[in-house]
Amino acid sequence: MTAEEARPDPPADVTVEPATPGDRLDVLRVLDAAMLSTDAATVDDRIDAGDALVARSARTGGVVGALVAVRPDPDRLHVDAVAVRRARRGEGIGAALVAAALDRGASDPAVAAVTATFDADLRGFYERLGFAVRPAGARGDAAEGAAGDDASGSSDRLAGRASVTGRERS
Repeated sequence: MTAEEARPDPPADVTVEPATPGDRLDVLRVLDAAMLSTDAATVDDRIDAGDALVARSARTGGVVGALVAVRPDPDRLHVDAVAVRRARRGEGIGAALVAAALDRGASDPAVAAVTATFDADLRGFYERLGFAVRPAGARGDAAEGAAGDDASGSSDRLAGRASVTGRERS
């Protein structure tokens, strides 16, 4: 089974969809509760571009998770922030959001790869989703220079890269 075939679906009571301008405050709240720093202007821009996703409860209609992706290069979608409300963590919602970002990248002919920079304890999470992982800030690191990246090359930060269609350029 390939990583693409293994991409998780959200729980049965959750849908993952593009964020709308009406979701802006909920996206900011979810990210803030996870202590992630993504500014409101970036969220607005990414919602307008279709690169912000929400996980929505089918029961309440409320946002239970959010992902904001930026485009540091024309051929790359970078996961800038992903978070799930504390009460819903461990259900696969974060994985479904990242999988949806991979699908978003694959559906855009200009995008060759999806990248992310994350703490070392999330290595297995990203590897299960098909990301090749290495220390962040390594020379030639594809995720280097994206918004929110740790440019120090700190050993507790990692960079992940997933080719979305085989059209990735070196």
